Amino acid sequence: MLHIINKSPFDTNALDTCLRMAQAGHAVLLIEDGVYAATQGSAMTERMRQAATKVSLFVLQPDLDARGMTAKLQDGITPVDYTGFVDLVEQYPTSQSWL
Repeated sequence: MLHIINKSPFDTNALDTCLRMAQAGHAVLLIEDGVYAATQGSAMTERMRQAATKVSLFVLQPDLDARGMTAKLQDGITPVDYTGFVDLVEQYPTSQSWL
């Protein structure tokens, strides 16, 4: 399953809920303001590091760039472009957008 997060982890608990529900082999894609969870030195850094041991983590590069956070991307999270986003949707037969 592909889990898609578009809200900042500092505004909602969608990411925390998603990570509790995600199972081994699932993927999480951070888009829009969800990309803030992918940055080093934030309150989410350790939580994302732990999540990476169970699920694959991705971030939409254009959204990361638009927020000026590219240089702060933490290890273990793979940036993808729009084509990569489509590839993830094709790779995972089901997806869940967390609002």
